[in-house]
Amino acid sequence: MAVNPVFNRIDKEASQGGYAGFGNAQGGYAPPQGAPSIPAGYHPGPSESLTDDQLRDMYAQAPAGPAQTGRLTLDDVVVKTLLLFGVVLVSGAATWFFVGAQPELGMPIWLAGMFGSLALSFVIGFSKKVNVPLIMVHAVLQGLFIGAVSVTYNAVFDGVVTTAVVATLATFVGMFIGWKMGFIKVTSKSRRIFGMVAMGYLVFLLVNLAASFMGFGDGWGIYGGQFGWLIALAGVALASYSLAVDFDSVDRAVRGGAPQKYSWLLGHGLVASLVWLYIEFLRLFSILSQD
Repeated sequence: MAVNPVFNRIDKEASQGGYAGFGNAQGGYAPPQGAPSIPAGYHPGPSESLTDDQLRDMYAQAPAGPAQTGRLTLDDVVVKTLLLFGVVLVSGAATWFFVGAQPELGMPIWLAGMFGSLALSFVIGFSKKVNVPLIMVHAVLQGLFIGAVSVTYNAVFDGVVTTAVVATLATFVGMFIGWKMGFIKVTSKSRRIFGMVAMGYLVFLLVNLAASFMGFGDGWGIYGGQFGWLIALAGVALASYSLAVDFDSVDRAVRGGAPQKYSWLLGHGLVASLVWLYIEFLRLFSILSQD
């Protein structure tokens, strides 16, 4: 997916100083972890104060953790990301074997997974609530998409799937290290530029899909031209930078005290970017295999 409305939504809320429906009215954030809490239902009157024993009991309590404050942690995002990634892999593997036995069903499943996941990504991203069932369905659809695409490409370009998988994982690790060490910068300006370019690339992909169905470029559409590999390489670069934007968005959400339920959205966004990067590598290596 070339544009991720999930992270656009999270970044917008973070830039406004808080998250809708979360935290107190003063600052929009939950109380600091470790701060003592007033017992539920206790409201001192004008002439009433806490006794020494009550104060001692309050400060003796264990520091409030994420479960008590309801705030997002990095562990939450990692767990949800791995869970959704596992759903994609299982769905993709099942589709691989199913389409491998019935190749004529590859294209219908491919298109259903692609357009279905694309439509759902915008529904999830612009929804006011975190809809976990829709996020799970999206992961299944992405699995259908990459499973059908992978087995089809691998039948024509033997070994291209393995190469694309290795390149995707290596790029993920490299982008994370580069972002973490500050070599790859993500700024408000770069986010805006990336968003506009990515949206333009999404439109290009849809136009190219139509062109390929009409027989242009031997079924590759615009990618079938002399500089098709260069366009595919640009797609890889865009998808790679999308990961850096995702990493930065997760970091901002954790530091900003986002609700714990946002871990589903963040995991969904990261997996979507990984799938996008894999598809771009698959296309690039397939084009290069032809030359």
